[in-house]
Amino acid sequence: MIATKQYELVYIAAPEATEQQLAELHELVAGIAAKFNGTIDRTEAWGRRRLAYTIGRHKEGIYVLEVISGSGDMVKELDRRLKVSDLVIRHLVVRVDEDLAIAARAKAQRQATSARRRVARGLPAEPTPEERMRASAALADDRDEAEAY
Repeated sequence: MIATKQYELVYIAAPEATEQQLAELHELVAGIAAKFNGTIDRTEAWGRRRLAYTIGRHKEGIYVLEVISGSGDMVKELDRRLKVSDLVIRHLVVRVDEDLAIAARAKAQRQATSARRRVARGLPAEPTPEERMRASAALADDRDEAEAY
């Protein structure tokens, strides 16, 4: 059995692309994912943005992020198909499941350390709702003071 991994696909479409062409490009990605038993978990259209440097004759492009779960073969096929697409200026596929697992472990470790310290001080392991409200109010006050400057 092939392990399912999570990937982020970011592609930059040509600025003259229409909504219909972008929808067709999304359908192409969805079709490839479905062919390899993958799923599209999330799609975010970041919109038209200026490029950091000129790519070909383009100074801006339409950015799209797709979070995809699937196999490595699916990523190879996506990469191959996006390379030959005239509509895509650049694309990048990054595996993110390992980074998400590392972040989850670090968060769990921080929470365990916090709970252990709270218990050592004689407090309950989890902050009460009143403590959370006071902390969020203090953060809002700090932001307001920073904006005043």
